This record gives sequence, structure tokens and C-alpha cells, in this order.
Amino acid sequence: MHDIKWIRDNPAAFDAGLARRKLGPMADDVLAQDAALRALKTRLQDWQGQRNSKSKEIGAAKAKGEDADAIIAAVGELKENIKQGEEDEKALSDALDAVLAGLPNLLDDDTPDGADEDDNVEIAKIGEPRNYNFEPKEHFELGEATGMMDFDAAAKISGARFVVLRGQLARLSRALGAFMLDLHTDTNGYEEVQPPLLVRDEAAFGTGQLPKFTGDLFRTTNDMWLIPTAEISLTNLVRQQILNEADLPIRMTALTPCFRSEAGSAGKDTRGMIRQHQFDKVELVSITAEEESDAELERLRGCAEAVLKALELPYRVMVLASGDTGFSARKTYDLEVWLPGQGRYREISSCSNTGPFQARRMGARYRVEGEKQTKHVHTLNGSGLAVGRALIAVMENYQQEDGTIAVPKVLQPYMGGLEVIG
Repeated sequence: MHDIKWIRDNPAAFDAGLARRKLGPMADDVLAQDAALRALKTRLQDWQGQRNSKSKEIGAAKAKGEDADAIIAAVGELKENIKQGEEDEKALSDALDAVLAGLPNLLDDDTPDGADEDDNVEIAKIGEPRNYNFEPKEHFELGEATGMMDFDAAAKISGARFVVLRGQLARLSRALGAFMLDLHTDTNGYEEVQPPLLVRDEAAFGTGQLPKFTGDLFRTTNDMWLIPTAEISLTNLVRQQILNEADLPIRMTALTPCFRSEAGSAGKDTRGMIRQHQFDKVELVSITAEEESDAELERLRGCAEAVLKALELPYRVMVLASGDTGFSARKTYDLEVWLPGQGRYREISSCSNTGPFQARRMGARYRVEGEKQTKHVHTLNGSGLAVGRALIAVMENYQQEDGTIAVPKVLQPYMGGLEVIG
């Protein structure tokens, strides 16, 4: 959500920010609606003042025995004007809010300009892809050969883009999630949370999924939403609160199932587990003061990278271009892991700073000691990591010529000491 006061003071900067999102100028239209709303509020205040004044005149006239009918009629007319004015005020306010709610966050100055993912900028590459003396397979080839990854059975139950994991692969998936949670809580200082998987409209609105992205979500018959990411549940824990700056930053992590309709992905990654309607993910969320959010993004990214380093998986760090940066984010890093079966890097984590954008939608503020005015908190989120994609990466990078999969050393304690799957 955008700050209308800031737009009044910086209309040219607002339009320049929208232009980086490939949107036309909006400041004039927004400010025209704002001016109409403010003018109506002024008229309402004037009418309310007149009503109060004339109400006193009625009492004075009656006390003197004078005819008060004309004054009573005037007060009645003012009441009608006020009633209609309040209805118009709500309509104008709702219309302005709807316009502002539909506009994406303005980008950070150091977010590179670009049309799409092809313009994302690589800033680091960590680890060297392994050289194989055989042709590496994709994860679904490995999984189906072991009988522990079954897409056909899942399709019979639920349709396309679902999978059934069995035996050691199911345990490996569980081990990955547990390992990530332990790393983030024991080493990285995040508090583990078990949040709801179903959320109301206002929660999905608060983090920017609604109203723009309803097609990406699954809705239940009682008008709730299955979370596409635990970011929604975790971030909304500070909804409509005023926090103390001394209590910031707040850092939370959760391992949850996530549900996505994958609208618009027809024909993309139709085989395997890359794009699923249901998957597990470890989410990282930070709530910070304004001055700390840039540094917190670097820290959050480092926590996500720590998982890849511990698993000894080659990866690279990308800064997303303007055309590929999400609706609520002002700056995003993608971590892309090397998949030898595909012979390419694929996203396994996105780490974003939304600044005060989500906080304005949620009404989340903090109080600075010694200051009367409160400020909106800054919110950040990132995958730490997507468990399904981490499973894919482990399977493909640790595959052996006979089709078995070596278990990374850090996961062996979670696997009962098992060293090889298959």
C-alpha cells in the first residue's frame, strides 16, 4: 500500500517509480481522487459545525418563546446533507484505497531495470558443479526408478502436479525440513512458529496476495484461503499492532505445506516436482525498524544460503530485475541451485524486502522511544528453503552411477545414519 501523503509531496517520483514497473503515470488521477475526498471531508466538517450551531439556536429560540420551525428545518436539511456526504465519503475513500491497493511496491534504487528474468543480474556463484563420468539423470527419473516417487498414484488421487513420496525419499524430505528448522532456530536466531494454513481475506490482502492474485490461490467453500506461503500467516502476526522499537527485529520461521494453483504455468515443468500444487517450505520472516531493513535483507539471504552451503550444493545469487520483482517487494534476491539433470540453475529461494508496503496494508507500526509519532514496520520474507526443490537438488547432485543417492553428511543423523538411498 502506498502513503498518500508521500504521493502528495512526491508526485513525479511516484510516477517515475511506477514507470520502472512498466506502468503509466498515476499521480494526477490519484491526487484528483484524494483532492475530491479531502474537499468532501471539509464540507462535512462545515455541515457538522453548522448543525451543532443551529441546534443550539433551536434551544435558545424555544427558551425565548420564539418560532424555531425554520431553524429546525435547516437542521433537518443539514442532517440529510451529512448522511449523504458520509455515504459519498466512504465511496470515495474505498475507491481511492482500491486504486492504491492495486499498485505494486516501488522498487529500491539498486534493483536493476529489466523486462523479465532474462535481465536478472548474477552477483555471486558458490560451489562448482560436479563432473560426472556418466549422464546425470533428472530427479523424477531417479525417484521413479526406485519406486519411491510416484506421480501416477498422485494423479489418480488428486490430478496433475501432485506427487506421492515413499520410504527413504519421504524420510529424506522430512529430514530436510527438520534440518532447516534446526539450523534457523539454533544457529540463525529465528523463533519456530506453527501458524494456520487457512487465512481470511484481510490476511491475504495484508501481504499483497489479494486482490490482485486471486487466481494463484486455492479458496475453500467457507471463503478462506489455503496459504501459498507461510509468509502470510507469519507476517500477519503483527497485524494491527503497535510494537516497541526495542522489541525489533522479530524473526520467525515455519515449516508448512503451501498450496498454489500454478495459474499461467501450463506447459511449464510438467514432469517432476518443480511446480506442484502442494509442497513444503521453510519460510523466514523478519519484522524490523525502518533503518535496519536493508541490513536485515542481507542477513536473511545469508541464512538461506547457509542451508545450501551445509548441504554442499552449488548455487548462484541473482538480483531480480524490475520486470521480475514481485508485487509486494522492493528488492529481491533469488538463490538458484545447480541441477545437473537439467544442466541449469533453478530457483530454490527468494528473499525480499517489502519495506513498509505490507505494514501499511496490515496496520502494523512501531513506537520509537522519545517520539510521539509511530512508524510503519518494515517486513521481509524468504524461503529457507523450499523443501521439495531442496529434495530435487540433493537427489540430482548426490546421484551415483548405479542410480542410488548418497545422503549428505548433515542429513545422515536425521536419516538414522543412512548413507545411501536406493
